[in-house]
Formats: sequence, structure tokens, C-alpha cells
Amino acid sequence: MTRRPLARRTFLRGAAQAVVALPLLEAMLDAHGTALADATPLPTRFMTWFFGNGVLLPRFEPSATGPDYPLSEQLAPLADVRDYVTVLTGLQNRCEQIITHHEGMTAFNGHTMVEIDGLFSKAGGPTIDQRIAAVVGERTPIASVHLGISKHVSIMDSGTTMFALSHKGPNEPQYPRYSPQEVWTELFGAFVPRPDDRALRTSILDAVRDDVARLRGRLGKHDNQRLDAHLDGVAALEKKITAAAPLCSLPGVPGQANVDVDGVEPITAVNDVMADLLVYAFACDITRVATCMFIGGAAETVFAELGQTAGHHFHTHDAGAQDLVHDGVVYIMERFADLLRKFKAWEDIDGTNLLDSSIVYCSSDCAEGISHTIARQPIVLAGHGRGQLVYPGIHHQVTPYPYSDGNMSDVLLTCLRAFDPSAASVGGGAAGSTTPLGVIAGKAFAG
Repeated sequence: MTRRPLARRTFLRGAAQAVVALPLLEAMLDAHGTALADATPLPTRFMTWFFGNGVLLPRFEPSATGPDYPLSEQLAPLADVRDYVTVLTGLQNRCEQIITHHEGMTAFNGHTMVEIDGLFSKAGGPTIDQRIAAVVGERTPIASVHLGISKHVSIMDSGTTMFALSHKGPNEPQYPRYSPQEVWTELFGAFVPRPDDRALRTSILDAVRDDVARLRGRLGKHDNQRLDAHLDGVAALEKKITAAAPLCSLPGVPGQANVDVDGVEPITAVNDVMADLLVYAFACDITRVATCMFIGGAAETVFAELGQTAGHHFHTHDAGAQDLVHDGVVYIMERFADLLRKFKAWEDIDGTNLLDSSIVYCSSDCAEGISHTIARQPIVLAGHGRGQLVYPGIHHQVTPYPYSDGNMSDVLLTCLRAFDPSAASVGGGAAGSTTPLGVIAGKAFAG
């Protein structure tokens, strides 16, 4: 049967403005299956993932460097995705002002904060996700999406630096959404949950049934199988979100997700649903850029799921509670690993997975919470962005403990050049960089 090319921007449309995005299908690729039908490269994705108040360096930093590094106690949860993980330690955050926690956010943009007044500040320039979104954002319906998991943010800090992981500039914070329903609506343009009306709702898949039937006639056997798997996944995700609504509702806020239940945040459950949403957003090419603020700067979150009753921030400043801090960091890495495993499990049209086509940049607002230090602030990179970064991953350490001359912003520039090879710099002033970190670069820097 002669294949009729299918446009990459094809959607299933139905009644009540329901829209379902499609995954990449063979009908959308060129004759070689290595690019889209219009000859543009297959998509590469980027994400930043943030957790507040650092780690315990002796229990976080691997004991050896190179490609065969051993996972440390606090990195052990990443064992299932070990080959995709590069760990960078010994790097210096060169922010020019120190006001606690705020300066740690320079790790995501290479700029010193501005308009500083006590514990008030604004980001000094665009974050790395927005630099990359400026390059690839016009190719997708949504330039970037911003997720939040724990809602417990610092009551001491003000301004915008600490409350948004993404910034277009000093006056354009891109605040995260903490509700999975809101993220669903933003990404897929449908499904607005209402209280106690689930029996009356029309499924988004029911709404596009006729469009699905018409599309099937244009697809081959393998694409129809892939479409079936995709729609099954959408149905499962829809069921998961609708089921969560009555369990997480507060009186007077119908259909609200991600609310505390008896004072406990449903962190693992919300993280799981947000990860599912992001997998579909990337796989369907709704967006190629995302951020996730797992726990906010200064880490006021209480890890009640671990049986803890005080905030992680409080524990980090108690010399006698450092084992509780360790448990918290391990928990954070477990949730990060949950996301990465979902990326790895998704098979893309070319036989790779989302970790093969993505770069995930993970860091914090300090190296260790007990001292607020930004010296040796660690970075974890996951994925290699279609060979743009080294694979399998390595542990690279700059200068022996405790201090180093390495620049965190060199990593930002390396990530940016994976999307814009002509990029000359990231950030500005002492915190900026004009020198990518070559040791982690892949094929994009060959020659």
C-alpha cells in the first residue's frame, strides 16, 4: 500500500473542543525514518528539575570519577537509569551576591540576582530553559511547561527568584502549576474537572472517536498499533486524574488536585501523575521544554511519607538530624528516578526512548543546607539529547574537596549548545560562561 505522508501537527478533534495530540508515527517520518517528513530533525527535549536545600556532600559525591563511577548512598535510587546519568561535582556557583538560597538559583541561569533588598530578589536574567525555549519553542504548540510538586514554599524569602524555577527575565517569572488538572488543561486543551459529576462527563476519547476512525484509514498496521497504545495510555492517564479529584478536594475548591490530606502533601502521587503528563507532552511534541520544582527553595517541605514531622529545612540546620536530612535526599532522588524511569520506558518512533532524546538538568539552591554553601554545588544530568552529551554517563569532579575553581555555568552553556551550536555565552558577569564543559559534550562538539 502506498504510504500517504501525515503532517506532524495532526491532532484528533472532536465535540466540545476536545483535542488529543498524536505520538510520532511512521507516517510522519522521512523515507529513512531518521527525521520528520519535512526533513527537520527528530525532536530533542530539555528539562530542569529542582530540589531545595542541597545534599550531604560526603554521602552524595561518588567515590571515584570516570565512566565506571560507583553510585553513592544518595544517588543509589538512580541505579535503574545509571547509564544515562552524569554526575558533576566540585563545581563553583560564581554568583556575586550572597543572601542565602537566592544565590543558589544562579545555577539555573548564570546571572547574579537583581533588585536585592534583604531576602527579596529577582532573577538577573533568563534561565537556561528559556534560552532553549527561545530556540525550539516555536516548533511546538507550547514553548515550555512548568510543573510544581510540593506547595510548601519559604515564608522568609520574597521577590520572585525563589518561587519560580523558570524566568524569561527579571520581571517575567514563569510560575509552576501545582495541579495536575491544570497542567492537563494547559497541555491538551480539554478536560476541565468539576465536582461530583464524573458520571456525566464525556470522555475526551469518546469526543474524538469519529476522528480516530477516519485517521485509522490513513495509517498502516504498525502505526495503528502505536495509535492504540497511545490512546490506551491517554485513557489510563485520564482515569488516574479523574479518580484523584474527589480524594484531593478541599471544601469550596471543586476538582482541585494536589492538596494536603490531613496536613500531608501527596508528594509521591502528584509527582507520579506530573511525570506521566510530561512524558505525553514530550512524546506528542506538545512541548520540548519543561521545568519541575520538586520542593521549593530552602525546602520547607515535610517528608511525612517518611514519618518525618518537621520540615526538611529545619532538619538541615540541626547537626543532630543529619540522618533525617540523608533520608530526605534519598527520597528526593527516588522521586527523580521515578521520572527518569518513565522517560526510559517510553519507546519513541525511531526505537529510542525519551532519555535518549532528552537532557534533564538537576540541581539545588546550595551544596549543603547546614552551611548554605554554594561551593561544590552538584549537578546531575540525565539523558544525552540524541548524542549531544556523553553516553554512558560519567562522574566528573573539578579540583579536590572542599573547594574548586570550576564554573557551574559552563554546564549551562554545554546544554544550550546542544540546541544552539552557535551560542557564545550563558549568563553574565562573574557568574556567566563563555566556555562549555567539553568533557561532557557529545557529537554536537565534534570538530
